Amino acid sequence: MPRCAWAEKPAIYVNYHDHEWGVPLFDEQRLFEFLVLETFQAGLSWLTILNKRTNFQKAFSGFDPEIVAGYGEAEVVRLLGDAGIVRSRAKIEAAVGNARNFLRLQAREGSFADWIWGFVDGRPVQNRWRSLSDLPAKTELSSLLSKQLKREGFKFIGPTVVYAHMQATGMVNDHLLDCPRHAACAALAAAL
Repeated sequence: MPRCAWAEKPAIYVNYHDHEWGVPLFDEQRLFEFLVLETFQAGLSWLTILNKRTNFQKAFSGFDPEIVAGYGEAEVVRLLGDAGIVRSRAKIEAAVGNARNFLRLQAREGSFADWIWGFVDGRPVQNRWRSLSDLPAKTELSSLLSKQLKREGFKFIGPTVVYAHMQATGMVNDHLLDCPRHAACAALAAAL
């Protein structure tokens, strides 16, 4: 199957591209998972994070935001000693703080998914890129959402990280036009 050029290999990229990337995601815990993974990815390759994803899931209690929000210094030290994840104190502390902010937003708004998807009026933006060089690293919308998340207290959540989150969770369809996943994700968006 032809696919977006970035996802032709290795196999972990192929699987991620074909089954997750660009699929509209509304599950609260999975949205939190991608927030954590994207913040750890800042300054690193996505392949590095995907290769450590299972380790991150174990280390961060299955990405349950209620559990992560309760982490204290003992858990931070435990995570700093976990060679299976990215061992950055700043990113680990950001993940814990972001879990607390995530829960606060959930409580205030009723749903983190509804709140974040409100930035695209609940429907994925359907981009029509022809080549990888057309894909932006950030957009005005990701800059706006980044600013709002920062106002809410989130860390490691700049416009580029936010745009990657939007791509990963299907808020934008950035599959190339000649990739079969573009049409598949567009059909999922039309069904919303």
